[in-house]
Amino acid sequence: MSRLPLFTTLGAGPTILMLHGIGGGHRAFAPQVETFAASGYRAVAWDMPGYGRSAPVEPYNFKALAQSCIALIDGLRCGTVTLLGHDIGGMVAQEVVARRPELVDRLILCGTASTFGRDADGRVSQALRDEFVTRSVAPLDAGNDMTTLAQTLVPRMVGPAALPEGVQLATHCMAHVNASAYRKAVEAMSTFDRQAALLDIRVPTLLMAGEHDRETPPASMKKMAQDIAGSTYLELKGVGHLQNLESPDDFDGLVLNFLALPRVLH
Repeated sequence: MSRLPLFTTLGAGPTILMLHGIGGGHRAFAPQVETFAASGYRAVAWDMPGYGRSAPVEPYNFKALAQSCIALIDGLRCGTVTLLGHDIGGMVAQEVVARRPELVDRLILCGTASTFGRDADGRVSQALRDEFVTRSVAPLDAGNDMTTLAQTLVPRMVGPAALPEGVQLATHCMAHVNASAYRKAVEAMSTFDRQAALLDIRVPTLLMAGEHDRETPPASMKKMAQDIAGSTYLELKGVGHLQNLESPDDFDGLVLNFLALPRVLH
């Protein structure tokens, strides 16, 4: 049996499982772990396989990542969870819901996408996928390390109102990502396609976008929300792709308000 991914946890109550982005790790949800735990929840933030001290999975694809997440949910012995995913973590969350919907009580998708590498006509384009991979790993291929990559990329991801301490934490998290895992995650992300599965999501779902997010633009997340029955779409002003770190107080408040709503199935 493969080892469970490692995680941090705080608090007691209904479980919120947080899945970080491609440049993250469990520390990327440090503000949320504290806030949610203080608000009566069991806050859990994982290190995705290959990240932090979590063992990698092979093959490194969304089936294996989802299975790892499902094993963690089972290991937490909490029955069901609120699944909160950012960026590639939001893709893993969608994969989990598609495979084991009974494990997810509520779904929160932040700065993520339902498909990757489609052209203007909505057709899958291998050329677009290959271009994304090449562009994403080019700095590493040129001999740069993850610290340099983080110092270059993170400032481009954030909005004008980003909290400086949040930007600093985001840079720290990305600098400590294993370069090999980052490459594998980029490859996996380029293959993701759960667009059709959005229509099958039946749990209360919140989608959150940053006004200045260039990685996953608000328009694309709004389109995702239209495909998920009864979902809620919210946009955070002044911030970019790293919503939970750029504006943690606003982000946490919106999540807690959503969780306080009566659970209505669709």
